[in-house]
Amino acid sequence: MLFDTHVHLNADQFQEDIITVIERAKDAGVHHMVVVGFDEITINRALELVENYDWLYAAVGWHPVDAIDFNDDYLKWLEQLSSHPKVVALGEMGLDYHWDKSPKDVQKEVFRKQIQLAKKVKLPIIIHNREASEDIVTILKEENAQEVGGIMHCFSGSLETAKQCLQMNFHISFGGPVTFKNAKKPKEVAKQIPIDKLLIETDCPYLAPHPYRGKRNEPAYVKLVAEQIAELRGISVEEIAEITTANAKKLFGIS
Repeated sequence: MLFDTHVHLNADQFQEDIITVIERAKDAGVHHMVVVGFDEITINRALELVENYDWLYAAVGWHPVDAIDFNDDYLKWLEQLSSHPKVVALGEMGLDYHWDKSPKDVQKEVFRKQIQLAKKVKLPIIIHNREASEDIVTILKEENAQEVGGIMHCFSGSLETAKQCLQMNFHISFGGPVTFKNAKKPKEVAKQIPIDKLLIETDCPYLAPHPYRGKRNEPAYVKLVAEQIAELRGISVEEIAEITTANAKKLFGIS
């Protein structure tokens, strides 16, 4: 039984065959998924999906790349959505210094507002981090994000960064890149972090694992992530599936 903690089944890439993709996931042993919304369109699609499938859950937040489009009305909307019975986290949120659509100071302000909201509504947060580890860690500390904890999504940072996040009550989640041959950092971290803080994901349709690298990713492939981590840690894939599912359920408050 696998739990994919980060999917974008609400993305355009799945609009034509969403039912088939979901069926393939279930056939592959994926029994739970969190559909992550990161702007107005994807949040609405996420909610529509989770209302139609009892084993799908939602996270709602605002992506740092689009922080320039965020306003107080959206913040109020996120607060309203946080009480939805299928919303289990806020996010994805964070910082992205790769693209330059939103200035860094705007990204930081929107990130802080979402952390503050999460503490108010008592939901864990899902963190997007691209080329911004130092500022991410600083803001999480300054905003006392350990009150709610959450997930460092699709982690690619150093073991030192992982340790700082673990101290703040965060789980470390691995996606397709941990299966890449040259992924030294993710493999090292996946091998060493406490197993009760370990999660798996696909981030589909992005970042497909080997041997599907470069193609559309989908939730069924989360099994390949589980297999890679099982190999790295020297335990069975069944154990990884069981442990990461239990970790995710506990974090999201799913019975």
